[in-house]
Amino acid sequence: MSKFNTLHTGKSNVGKRYSVIGGYVLVGLWVLFTFILIGWVVLASFSTSQEIFSDHMFKFVSGFHFDNYVKAWSTQRVSVFFMNSLLYTLASCTAIVVISAPAAYVLSRFKFKGNALLQNMFAAGLGIPLIMVIMPLFGLVSQLHLTNNRALIIFLYTAMNIPFGVFYLSAFFRNLSPSYEEAAAIDGCNPIAAFWIIIFPLAQPGIVTVSIFNFITVWNEYFMSLIFANRTAVRPVAVGLYNMIQSMRYTGDWGGMFASVVIVFLPTFILYLFLSEKVITGVTSGAIKG
Repeated sequence: MSKFNTLHTGKSNVGKRYSVIGGYVLVGLWVLFTFILIGWVVLASFSTSQEIFSDHMFKFVSGFHFDNYVKAWSTQRVSVFFMNSLLYTLASCTAIVVISAPAAYVLSRFKFKGNALLQNMFAAGLGIPLIMVIMPLFGLVSQLHLTNNRALIIFLYTAMNIPFGVFYLSAFFRNLSPSYEEAAAIDGCNPIAAFWIIIFPLAQPGIVTVSIFNFITVWNEYFMSLIFANRTAVRPVAVGLYNMIQSMRYTGDWGGMFASVVIVFLPTFILYLFLSEKVITGVTSGAIKG
């Protein structure tokens, strides 16, 4: 019997080892494919349109064309789209955290009539497709003459992402030990002060995770900005980049277009590069009982 168990255990370990190796191979292939695509776009951003469609694209016979970035930033109005998206993203992410964190804390820590209903409403808000509310919302905004308004766009982005913030942070706050608030109450600290002084800093991993996810969501959002930001002066990068791609039919400045893509892609890349560990920490901390 012991020999049989040993043989069975050995086969099981071999099977697990092969499955892990297969997973690593798939992940490695996906990473390699992604790096090849990103590398191709970056190299194309330093080339001319003629070189991009030639068989010697990466030889850079005419040199590196850094002027593609200058033209994209100024001529193609990437600077306008970039600053608009930066404003929308920073303002809405800040508002989401300021609103979601206290709401999630109250829902997770205090029991009151309607608590479960509110939590279910926030959870249901995650499952409502945007297309179901966009047209009635557009009709209301049009009647109020608020289209192409930066404040409205920030408000819509904030409202759209608050359910996720509340839903995620509620689970995070539940896993924090209540002994922190008990110690603060003994020292004479009221619940509001205890939240902002003690609990909010302790929830930094969850706050950072929510902020990063919302940053990426708002930065790459397209459909809502297409409906409510028709003027060039208020367009974010997603809609602006799409319009630039459409204009390539007439201008043919493919080097400038790829430079624009790199500029738009850069903020999220930098965010992942420097804050990826905090994202992992925030996700795992929300799953561990405190």
